[in-house]
Amino acid sequence: MKTISVKAVKRADFGKKAAKAVRREGMIPCVLCGNGETVAFSVDPREIKPLIYTPNSYIVELDIDGRKEQAVMRDVQFHPVKDYPMHVDFFRVLPGKPVAIDVPVKIVGNSEGVKLGGKLTVQKRKLRISGLVENLPDFLEVDITNLGIGKSIFVGDLKYDNLTLLTPATTSVCAVIMTRAARGAAA
Repeated sequence: MKTISVKAVKRADFGKKAAKAVRREGMIPCVLCGNGETVAFSVDPREIKPLIYTPNSYIVELDIDGRKEQAVMRDVQFHPVKDYPMHVDFFRVLPGKPVAIDVPVKIVGNSEGVKLGGKLTVQKRKLRISGLVENLPDFLEVDITNLGIGKSIFVGDLKYDNLTLLTPATTSVCAVIMTRAARGAAA
């Protein structure tokens, strides 16, 4: 899995007043949790922009005042009106322990149903998986070559080595639906 390096500054104050003061300085307040230790820090919005505004998933290498930490981004809180990030939560990645992360789905192949006039719809763009950091892929390939009209691929149908799918097995990943043109041709 790809990594992104982010420089951060540790902060000593916690709470609403401290977070507002950090935002007034033009920074984003952040928290790193995991392994029984919580670290509060702030990040320049330009540092974190490539991490937030992308469909990809990354392992984040945080440099908090010289101390390096590996983490995954858990949650981003946005301003309700102006839509800029107000707070970011990170979860610490420990070597030898599995990590849960959302990974994008990549559709591969040309469906039989699409060739016959159906329309491919993708219901899940990302799936939650769990695995060791060294086994995490950049994306999950889903082959749709044998998918006919009216058929779906569910999470329970997918299997990957060294990974556990945490998304419920009954969740539909993609389907080929009948279009009006295909219905008219069939009649």
